Amino acid sequence: MDNLPPKEISDEEMINQAFHKLLNDYLNTKHRKKVEIITKAFNFANQAHKGIKRRSGEPYIMHPIAVASIVCNEIGLGSTSICAALLHDVVEDTDYTVEDIENIFGPKIAQIVDGLTKISGGIFGDRASAQAENFKKLLLTMSNDIRVILIKIADRLHNMRTLGSMLPNKQYKIAGETLYIYAPLANRLGLYKIKTELENLSFKYEHPEEYAEIEEKLNATAAERDKVFNDFTAPIRTQLDKMGLKYRILARVKSIYSIWNKMQTKHVPFEEIFDLLAARIIFEPRNIEEELNDCFDIYVSISKIYKPHPDRLRDWVSHPKANGYQALHVTLMGNNGQWIEVQIRSERMNDVAEQGFAAHWKYKEGGGSEDEGELEKWLKTIKEILDDPQPDAIDFLDTIKLNLFASEIFVFTPKGELKTMPQNSTALDFAFSLHTDIGSHCIGAKVNHKLVPLSHKLQSGDQVEILTSKSQRVQPQWEVFATTARARAKIASILRKERKANQKIGEEILNEFLKKEEIRPEEAVIEKLRKLHNAKNEEELLAAIGSKTIVLGEADKNELKEKQTSNWKKYLTFSFGNSKEKQEEKPQEKEKINPKQVLKLTEESLQKKYIMAECCHPIPGDDVLGYVDENDRIIIHKRQCPVAAKLKSSYGNRILATEWDTHKELSFLVYIYIKGIDSMGLLNEVTQVISRQLNVNIRKLTIETVDGIFEGKIQLWVHDVDDVKTICNNLKKIQNIKQVSRVEE
Repeated sequence: MDNLPPKEISDEEMINQAFHKLLNDYLNTKHRKKVEIITKAFNFANQAHKGIKRRSGEPYIMHPIAVASIVCNEIGLGSTSICAALLHDVVEDTDYTVEDIENIFGPKIAQIVDGLTKISGGIFGDRASAQAENFKKLLLTMSNDIRVILIKIADRLHNMRTLGSMLPNKQYKIAGETLYIYAPLANRLGLYKIKTELENLSFKYEHPEEYAEIEEKLNATAAERDKVFNDFTAPIRTQLDKMGLKYRILARVKSIYSIWNKMQTKHVPFEEIFDLLAARIIFEPRNIEEELNDCFDIYVSISKIYKPHPDRLRDWVSHPKANGYQALHVTLMGNNGQWIEVQIRSERMNDVAEQGFAAHWKYKEGGGSEDEGELEKWLKTIKEILDDPQPDAIDFLDTIKLNLFASEIFVFTPKGELKTMPQNSTALDFAFSLHTDIGSHCIGAKVNHKLVPLSHKLQSGDQVEILTSKSQRVQPQWEVFATTARARAKIASILRKERKANQKIGEEILNEFLKKEEIRPEEAVIEKLRKLHNAKNEEELLAAIGSKTIVLGEADKNELKEKQTSNWKKYLTFSFGNSKEKQEEKPQEKEKINPKQVLKLTEESLQKKYIMAECCHPIPGDDVLGYVDENDRIIIHKRQCPVAAKLKSSYGNRILATEWDTHKELSFLVYIYIKGIDSMGLLNEVTQVISRQLNVNIRKLTIETVDGIFEGKIQLWVHDVDDVKTICNNLKKIQNIKQVSRVEE
């Protein structure tokens, strides 16, 4: 040992300290104490990763240890998961295989490690995004063992915590994927704490300035918030002491990401977000049977002190959310004239809220069986979606994502059974959730005994009866009505089967037609017909012929007969066409894009090389990123644009980091929304501010007044975000204007 250089020793010490801390944490939990297997896994992983460093410069093994301690402390899993977390990168980054791990650690750990091992690229080519495929594999294993996804979330959490040492384009890819997939997953599994941290970290890397700004404002208002909280809770404490309960009251401040999200969706400034503060009462029930009653007793006693909001009582105690969350939420009117939300939970409910399904295992002996059903149901749906392969990676992600939201409604069957459905479900979704046959033959529904169409959105508490008919078939427009993943997947799969059958029929009809006209069935012929009927591809053409949407007739004959005589022309134009294209392409090939470098967006390059995305209309100064599409064009998207979110999750390796380098030469269109109290000469003041003070050209202005309140949209040309800020700030100074914000169209 003595002849080791000091750096090595400190690395080794660091590793050992980290591991001992993990062991101590594990010994403090309620799990069976299987220290040998954890130590064995650590030694094996340490040996396998020896001498390898992470980008941040620390030994690689520190990452598996960190993930294992998140799994142990923050998710509360036992030895099997801790071992799998320690070993999760061994198969991927070293020469060991899953078989080796199975021989040493047994099949259970090996199966989880296999689920965690990412798929290396190349199997799926560039088209099917490898990322989406990884995710698919993850879900497949997850439906066998939920621990896989929990460890994966822990792995992602540690990667997000250490994201600073990555290249910017990698940061966007990872942050985007986290927001798009992992945060909703953590939410769906009830890991609220982790979900919030993932969202905040993603937001911090995607919009650093806005993050810092909100953080600063939160810190600035902290003292005032504490005072409000103490004043608000003092009488509540007195009341609870009288009841003789053991309890604690915590202040919960809205997370930076959700504040920003609310500012975006509601178009309000930070100062107008009033639910920054909530109080959480966590109590120990007198005994388990009384837990429910205690919640309501507390509610009754505090609503004697403060007036509750009549529409804002959320009872998740009697109907837990699908991710197991239980609590009673009430909104009370404080003495300062502001609504404050109070969440009432027992210690058990609080554990479930923070650790999600992992906490259910802790309370198993107490008979927490009915919640298991919800998780099982969800995993079953995911299994169904996976059993039915979907051609497109992005569609697949979307379908799964549809199934992640945790807000749900309760609807009743005609016999009074309670069914949980995701929010925004339609009558059609309900039909498919009962049975595929009911769904595919469904013609309408009765909601609370009134007849409604299939696209009718269900509300909580509705009683729904589905009407079916043997002759009904699945219609293509149903895909639009269906909002749940299960219904969409089923409808798509039935339609695909029908399309395949139609293609077969179409092929036979086409062959008959060509035989009759004595035309050889070659590719060029089919291509001609495809163009004539504007079909996207050969499959679509055949399906249309099969379903009699296209009937082959005279026009087709003329098209094809004419073609056969002038065959040589086609070859000539083709060869010329090709050589011409080749000549044009050459000078463009010179510019190679280096994904590791940050792209500079200058005036010149914006006009010539890059394309501004139509979906989000970025302007200089917005937080943006570049995406290289199939034709190697670079498209500039806003980082929070929903299209970009999908691209980051599905084609992360094509994302480029960009920065603006513009000098107020080009103009871009933006929309500004204004709202306020109507008064004489207001419009004049608005146009004065914009045109006179700032020399900005207005392209379009719409304003309407209803009952003395006006709302308007101004479309104008600006150079960059600073211009927009100046305009908004100046418009806010006009007396009767109450709200000004930039909006997407």
